[in-house]
Amino acid sequence: MSGQTSTRQTWIDALRLTAGLSMVGLHATADATGQPFPDAELAERVAPMLLRAVLYTARTELFLIISIFLLLQSLEIRPRGYSSTIAEQARRMLIPFVAWTLIYSVYGLIKADVYGYGPAALAELLDPLAWVGFLFLGDVKYHMHFIPTLFGLLLLFPLFRVAYRVPMFGLSVFACLLVKRELDAVIFSQFWGTDVLPYLVRAVKILTYAGYGFAAAALLGLWHRVTPQDRALWAPAAIFLGCLLFLIKLIVAHKTVVTGEWPFDYTPGYWADFLMPLVLFAICMSLANAAWPSVLSRLAPYSFGIYLCHPLFLDQAEILLRGTHWAPIARIAAKIAYTVPLTCVFVWGLSKLRALGWLVGLGPFPTFGPFRMRSSSSTVKQETLT
Repeated sequence: MSGQTSTRQTWIDALRLTAGLSMVGLHATADATGQPFPDAELAERVAPMLLRAVLYTARTELFLIISIFLLLQSLEIRPRGYSSTIAEQARRMLIPFVAWTLIYSVYGLIKADVYGYGPAALAELLDPLAWVGFLFLGDVKYHMHFIPTLFGLLLLFPLFRVAYRVPMFGLSVFACLLVKRELDAVIFSQFWGTDVLPYLVRAVKILTYAGYGFAAAALLGLWHRVTPQDRALWAPAAIFLGCLLFLIKLIVAHKTVVTGEWPFDYTPGYWADFLMPLVLFAICMSLANAAWPSVLSRLAPYSFGIYLCHPLFLDQAEILLRGTHWAPIARIAAKIAYTVPLTCVFVWGLSKLRALGWLVGLGPFPTFGPFRMRSSSSTVKQETLT
């Protein structure tokens, strides 16, 4: 068996850290309402959209690929049954998820009050149906959707093992993404404005994101079967493909600059966005035996916390910037300069507190009720995202 299985894989640490930090930059490259600065001058949107094109190469789908790859790899090293595997993943993900759902449900009222929709936000907190969405969709905050989506995808992990044995099944990612695009078009047109829409969209996302699971399993199969020297030969082709996809992303950036709207109906942009995380993973995997800086492995465990916590400080930055008339790129730079260091310090501080480190996946879980852990610590080895 080639490759590293029992030691840190620095190339994966690099991907985890890149994905965590890129989410901060990605969310910072839109205005406070999530739009591409439609009120700004056309020329003022150029730099923000170019920056976003770079940052959007590592979107949340990269986290999904990493998580499935590491889970399947860990099952090869430490075999366990379906129920115990899912129970373990539920503890690792859902306990922090529920805690942060409660935190953001209250914390979000601060920004809501400043931006003038405080009464509506408060009314939402008192609506039981809204809490169903908070807990099942993660829509309490724009980034929380990732955890229930990942958990839903991990429920399907036995299916992915076929691609580990027959890597050709990894190509099913193309069919799955095609189905996703077509089903989304039908669902949005038929159910727009209904309460069931977000649940249908999420169900389709989980089922079709299984393609990433098959692709991750296929790459793991190749990782175990192909020598490091042969994997290195993939790098030029993978980088070339990544460059082609990035050219499409530049077209997307151009369209956004011109119109001031996200071009959701641009089909090549859809494929570039959803395939780029897979290509980025393949590039780093082909360069796994390169001289990666060891500091990446020391920083990577904080990536999950950075992802979870950054909206705390991004909201603060947007509140501080409200009413200013800075150019979009200056606002973006200010938000990143404020959010990244404060988030990193905050996550590091939480990780040092035995009672709270579990909030960012770096400390022992609270021992209560059905979530009581058999082990004394939840510090996660390199088996899952956290």
